[in-house]
Amino acid sequence: MAGKKIGILALQGAFIEHQQAITNCGAQAIQVRTARELDQVDGLIIPGGESTTIGKLMQAYQLDTAIKARYEQGMAIWGTCAGMILLAREIIGMNQPMLGLMDIAVVRNGFGRQVDSFETELEVDPIGRVNGVFIRAPYVERVWGPARIMASHERKIVMAEEDRLLVTAFHPELTGDKCIHEYFLKKVSD
Repeated sequence: MAGKKIGILALQGAFIEHQQAITNCGAQAIQVRTARELDQVDGLIIPGGESTTIGKLMQAYQLDTAIKARYEQGMAIWGTCAGMILLAREIIGMNQPMLGLMDIAVVRNGFGRQVDSFETELEVDPIGRVNGVFIRAPYVERVWGPARIMASHERKIVMAEEDRLLVTAFHPELTGDKCIHEYFLKKVSD
């Protein structure tokens, strides 16, 4: 993992925790707010936060176009919570700015409001047992094409991947467990 530079989209939301987790995995973490900073990284994490706000800021800074271009050039991207919403091709019942890169349809706030936040153990294929922290979490209603389900909770899809894309409805950066960050770093290396 040494030598890999991972960008954390730092427009709004919980980017500091991802930065610490990536550093703990032995890779370099760089906060990304501009297309020039995006050009310096090997992979990108889009953190949790408010997906509409992050989407509008991405458009305002032309980062949406830059992120799509970098993905087409082979960059791996991981979206957690709001990041998952932004990567989806479809947001059920909502019209908001998004990247639309992954063959998934998501439901915003699918597990309820802030007061409905919870922690639970998940079985993630192929990683194993992980602790999932859900905060105003979305879920994936359906996947198609090459997208693949990796974990579910109460029959709702909470983790999926498609080629160089990874999404989690929960927040691995809040647990101290590095396994999902390490899984993403492997995608970046491949």
